[in-house]
Amino acid sequence: MSAPPTAPTLRRALGKWDLTAIGVNQVIGAAIFLLPADVARLVGSWGPAMFLGVGLSSLFVALCFAEVGSRFDSTGGPIGPARAAFGRFTAFEVGWMLWFSRVSSGASVINGLAVALGYYWPVVNSRGPREAVILAVVLTLTWVNVRGIRQSSTLVNAFTIGKLLPLATFALIGVFYADLSRVVPTDAPTLQNFAAAALLLIFAYGGYEVTGVPAGEASNPRQDVPFAFIATILTVSAVMTLTAGVAAGLLPDVGGTRTPVADASALIMGAFGGLLVSAGSVVSMTGNNMGQLLSGSRTVYALAENGDLPAVFGRVHSSYRTPHVAILFTGIVLVLLALTGSFVFLAAVSAVARLVVYLSACGATLRLRAADMADRVAPAQFTVPFGPVIPTVAILISLGILVGATGQQLLAGAAALAAGAVLFAIATLGAKPAA
Repeated sequence: MSAPPTAPTLRRALGKWDLTAIGVNQVIGAAIFLLPADVARLVGSWGPAMFLGVGLSSLFVALCFAEVGSRFDSTGGPIGPARAAFGRFTAFEVGWMLWFSRVSSGASVINGLAVALGYYWPVVNSRGPREAVILAVVLTLTWVNVRGIRQSSTLVNAFTIGKLLPLATFALIGVFYADLSRVVPTDAPTLQNFAAAALLLIFAYGGYEVTGVPAGEASNPRQDVPFAFIATILTVSAVMTLTAGVAAGLLPDVGGTRTPVADASALIMGAFGGLLVSAGSVVSMTGNNMGQLLSGSRTVYALAENGDLPAVFGRVHSSYRTPHVAILFTGIVLVLLALTGSFVFLAAVSAVARLVVYLSACGATLRLRAADMADRVAPAQFTVPFGPVIPTVAILISLGILVGATGQQLLAGAAALAAGAVLFAIATLGAKPAA
């Protein structure tokens, strides 16, 4: 009697630069084209320094993700470390909040894309065409995601290059025309404005936490995931700091404009510069949505693989070797949120969602180092230096999100966590966890 056929598994096709592109793609969205002005209105000439400082602060948290990621080779990113360190329920809440933030953010970005296209194609501003554009983009990206991880990665790589190229062109040309004296910090801002700018930038640098989510499709995840986390933060810190610095050096009052990068680009490159930046923002938003679908669907798949969601979400397509049910489910939810406008309400959850995910990774870094964990998890392929110092600082940086969160954000986040607890109880009632 022949053996029964084995179930299809995910294809391990991603390298370290593919993972890095996924991380960079998720951090750099449309916000960088507007942020230099937002930050300048709060802290004046301290803007570029703030971009650099928060980028380096984010590195502390990313190093924790890198260490815990070097212990696991499965899909789900921070879900695995949270499960090993703090148990099944905590891991579910981490995965739930991670997925929740991906679909709500994706719905917000796809609406921003429709607005951007409407600027050049006014018909998109009317309801029917706008909805058609949203459907067409999400359906296309969903189709690519289903067809294979290699196709998805190739598209993410292309989008990442497409969004970095206009910013790099702007920075490399603009630096020769910029008045660099304008980027030297002068009058110190108030502590309140400084804190507001820091919180704004902490959110702007967010998204890198998904870098390790597709580890189950990486060829050498325990070595490549740490590399990708560090490369992602260093890359986006350099790009965002240079962009903010050049914009500040070119515009006499960078805080007085709504579109600083487009205005500064037009100043040195004319109409072509403005068009280049506008096209870059459209590419950036489209690529960001591709990444939201990729990482969001793999989060659902990981929860199902752990036995915390119905097994149907953990199915792998026999030909494409992708989690097609999880991809379709995530795409459908994203479209519904985008078309109904529900993402506006759900956006308030993002602060607590990020806090939960960051704290779990930083805390797991310390917990998984304990002697009693040696037989329960694989040894780290990458270890953050200086013992507990960096994870402790990273925890304090993460808690800064809580300090700056509004009452509405805290309430919405608590409601999302409660909803996750109910979902966990329903999904796991009578079910056995995965081994």
